[in-house]
Amino acid sequence: MIEKVLNVFKTVVKGLKLTLGHFFAATESRKVKPISDPGYFSQKTGTTTIQYPHIKLPVPDVGRYQLDVEMDDCIVCDLCAKICPVDCIDIESIKSTEAIGKTSDGTTKRLYAAKFDIDMAKCMYCGLCTVVCPTECIVMTDTYDRSMIDLSEMTYKFSDMTAAEADEKRLALEKLNAERLASKQAAMQQNTDNKI
Repeated sequence: MIEKVLNVFKTVVKGLKLTLGHFFAATESRKVKPISDPGYFSQKTGTTTIQYPHIKLPVPDVGRYQLDVEMDDCIVCDLCAKICPVDCIDIESIKSTEAIGKTSDGTTKRLYAAKFDIDMAKCMYCGLCTVVCPTECIVMTDTYDRSMIDLSEMTYKFSDMTAAEADEKRLALEKLNAERLASKQAAMQQNTDNKI
């Protein structure tokens, strides 16, 4: 019994010695080094924490963080939404009656983005959407510290089209399709009349 008590006492003293050693050794802040520094993971002096957000650790250039979409370059091809393994990208496109414009790489835009939402609460930051984008309009930024109180605030809406504008574009497309259908039916009727 006395041996067990001595063993407990030795263990407590050993733990306190280790704790107090770290406590008195932490007299200076940790030095912020770039990740490329060979001694990045071997910092043994200083406090183990940094005063975030006043001091931030550097992030790697190829890190996977928050997504951003440059809508001027988006052709609304829907490839990013199709490849997303967690279905966090929601896109609604409206076909244009004529060419809308060109992207920065010269691709002609023919679809309007009535809706382009990314639910970052569901995103697993795999980066597949950035790989398949033909115009490279969807990119991963170096922002990683966005905290929201309400979960719905984690859905980022990138489309700049209002609901009224989207309805106007849909009506214009329906009108154009109706005119084309009427023209096609008139041409078929004329062919039938000519054959008789």
